[in-house]
Amino acid sequence: MAKICETRKARVINMSKKVSIKWLGKPEEHDFPAALSYLSLIYDATTAAGLVNKLKKAAVAEFKAKDIFRASALPLLGVINSHVKKDQQKIMSGSEVSPLLLIRDPANGKVVIADGYHRLCAVYSFDEDAVIPCKIA
Repeated sequence: MAKICETRKARVINMSKKVSIKWLGKPEEHDFPAALSYLSLIYDATTAAGLVNKLKKAAVAEFKAKDIFRASALPLLGVINSHVKKDQQKIMSGSEVSPLLLIRDPANGKVVIADGYHRLCAVYSFDEDAVIPCKIA
């Protein structure tokens, strides 16, 4: 039982540790094809391509991690997810991470995370109030 408590305590200490998150000024080029791939599952090809073009032209805005989660209605992925863990390690090493790509979906009353879901989960694990740069269309 003590071992379980120690493990939980270690996780809490790690998660509450303030980490400085560094952001790139704009999304990386490979983020847009990734967004297109995901959006093509939700929308027809023409709509998905049009949304990606809007994302490319959009200015960078900032939103809190917790608000993006609420607007997307997605669950928080934990460190068990290898992509989240990789993004956490990238953040802890001081590497810059790419802004998120978001789509407003008023018909469903949500925000679609076109690219950056794992980055969002990684950032949230450090600070739910972290301000995240995003392109939103």
